[in-house]
Amino acid sequence: MLFKIINKLLSLAVLLRYGRLPENVRYFYRHTYYCQLVQLKYFFRDYVFKKPYKEISFSGEFAPELQFVLPFAYWHYKNGTLKSTNSTKFSKQFYFFSPNHEEAIARRTNEGNYNYEIPRILYSQNYNIRKWAQVPLKETYKNDIYVYNNPILIIANRYNSEWEGTPISFFSIELLDFMIEKLKQSYTLIYNRPRTINISVDDSDFYDLHEFEWLKQNHPEVLLMEDLFTENKSGAENFNHLQLMVYANADYFISTHGGTGTLASYFKGVNLILSKKGPEHHFNCYQKLYPKLSGAKILHAKTDEEVKGFIEQHYVRN
Repeated sequence: MLFKIINKLLSLAVLLRYGRLPENVRYFYRHTYYCQLVQLKYFFRDYVFKKPYKEISFSGEFAPELQFVLPFAYWHYKNGTLKSTNSTKFSKQFYFFSPNHEEAIARRTNEGNYNYEIPRILYSQNYNIRKWAQVPLKETYKNDIYVYNNPILIIANRYNSEWEGTPISFFSIELLDFMIEKLKQSYTLIYNRPRTINISVDDSDFYDLHEFEWLKQNHPEVLLMEDLFTENKSGAENFNHLQLMVYANADYFISTHGGTGTLASYFKGVNLILSKKGPEHHFNCYQKLYPKLSGAKILHAKTDEEVKGFIEQHYVRN
């Protein structure tokens, strides 16, 4: 009952302040306010008593976990108040700092995104976030194993359903051919599109782009992340562990909307993200939130042509 009353009051406040915005955007404003209210009840435990008590569990999608949950957990770790964390399988290496991490969640769900115990969920009008700390994934997993003559450039792609429809923000074979031809002389190119057996999946449907066969036939110089995992000369415990080690040695990324682009933003350097639509555009996530993840320079392309332009301007070496 109390939740419904607070929710109605917040909805009214958002309507009065942001009434001209579409309804499918306004409710994210309400979520932000509600999350902030929930955090008030932990004031004394977080700032006065400061003993390990916080048990953080998240079953939502990969992107919001990286954007909000992992930095929230790391803040509690640094604050001395983190007791345990719980996420999906293959997540242990992300929570390397947790005193007790479990992988007890079977599958990611959209419903799991709406975890109001986190200071932010999904999108927010305000990214001046308290209880949020930059997680040093690059510093933790940097190594002398994945080192090549040319600097590493990760091409991180995805090809799955978006908003219950067909794929929207992905690198087509034509676009892959363009970037490889432009960049193969200057970089060690590593292509990454994880198979479902190697990651914890969500409610999206995964499709076959048939690019792996095309890459092997037309661009054998491009290394495949899945081949590096098969070789596994680093002894990685799982595919995510390998990704962290390879990404930590890279300073150049070309990635796509969602968790793919979020993960690539954790490793400093430059990250070009193709995102053709989404609430991220309205909330300026790529300008306000993503640079906070590591200090990376984020380039947001909304079209394939903009991807090509950014590659010519920021990646091609004369």
